[in-house]
Amino acid sequence: MTRGFYIIMAAQFFSALADNALLIASIALLIDFFHRPDLSPLLKFYFTVSYVVLAPFVGAFADSMPKGRVMFISNAIKVVGCLLLLFNVDPLLAYGIVGLGAAAYSPAKYGILTEMLPPKDLVLANAWIEGLTVCAIIIGTVVGGILITPSVSGLLLKIDIPGIETGIDTPPEVAISVIALFYLLAAIFNIFVPNTGVDHKPVHRNPWYLVRDFSHCVKILWLDKLGQISLAVTTLFWAAGATLQFIVLDWAKTALHLPLDKASMLQGVVAIGVAVGAIIAARVVPIQSSIKVLPVGALMGILVIAMVALTSLPLAIALLILIGASAGFFVVPMNALLQHRGHILVGAGHSIAVQNFNENAGILVMVGTYYLLAKADVSVNGTVVIFGLFTTATMFMIMNWYRCNVTRSGPEIQKLLEVARSSSRA
Repeated sequence: MTRGFYIIMAAQFFSALADNALLIASIALLIDFFHRPDLSPLLKFYFTVSYVVLAPFVGAFADSMPKGRVMFISNAIKVVGCLLLLFNVDPLLAYGIVGLGAAAYSPAKYGILTEMLPPKDLVLANAWIEGLTVCAIIIGTVVGGILITPSVSGLLLKIDIPGIETGIDTPPEVAISVIALFYLLAAIFNIFVPNTGVDHKPVHRNPWYLVRDFSHCVKILWLDKLGQISLAVTTLFWAAGATLQFIVLDWAKTALHLPLDKASMLQGVVAIGVAVGAIIAARVVPIQSSIKVLPVGALMGILVIAMVALTSLPLAIALLILIGASAGFFVVPMNALLQHRGHILVGAGHSIAVQNFNENAGILVMVGTYYLLAKADVSVNGTVVIFGLFTTATMFMIMNWYRCNVTRSGPEIQKLLEVARSSSRA
């Protein structure tokens, strides 16, 4: 791998770490300063809106200039979002600004790999990026929880800069200040990303053309017999995962009597499980057999329902690791199949844009529904059961959908899976 690739990895690590730490700090800010814990799920909603609304355009933006510059601008936008949080701007709006930076960052992060590396290194490079991102999620969640603990935040609040009144007086504010430094560090790494020499001119600047082209790609993937199944599964996975973040926090507070800084650690436990499941799937599930993992997705929903019976922290940790492992095991093969079909049907860049759009639209729906359930005073255990039943029922619907596809187009689907196997070996 080139030196530039390691610089990209470093920038991605600190940016993703800060994204996950900031969620915990922002929830603490809503609770401690604004006294509105009920608004916590809307943080994810506002963060995700940019991914959905800007999906047709962020690819063109990423292609309009060197991608290192795009990533620098994106992390700079995230720093601005952090500063707005510190200046008492509406936290939902400020967190939405951070989401705007994240939406612009995504296509540049993946797109530069194709510019910088030969085709034979792309699979390995993507594996490194995804593995590093999972590590950043785990560490970032833990860091966010540590930064808001009274002992650590109290120590940081004692640090004075002579002659400067920062106005940072609370644990959430000092945590957000530190997280802003992580974004700044990521932006500094972006400065040193080498220019690949590619001519950075978007194919089209007409917004209406971009929307029509994007809509066409969405239609193509949803009409493909394998693309529609893998897209439905990955959309459910990311939407469920985003909602599970908040469910775990509320459940840990109610069932295990843990404060936010301790409950946030359990999010990292789920991420560890996802990493374990992903590693196992990568080793034992070839792409042509990816469809066979669908029942594991249904199992995940059943495991989530089992949370309502637990009040012991060790048992909770074990169950959350198992939930994460089942999620990682079934989504990794589905993601590989989707990337394969997307690359063939619409190209890698368009495929990532379509995937981001659908997954984040799913997040908006499920997190919004979770917020409405909380506003309706549905108990945490009731919400857990509803969430688990919905996940299991949806997976059974997808499995039945696939069986109908096989009934109608069995030979065609078998041929597509053989192509996938041949491509994976090549």
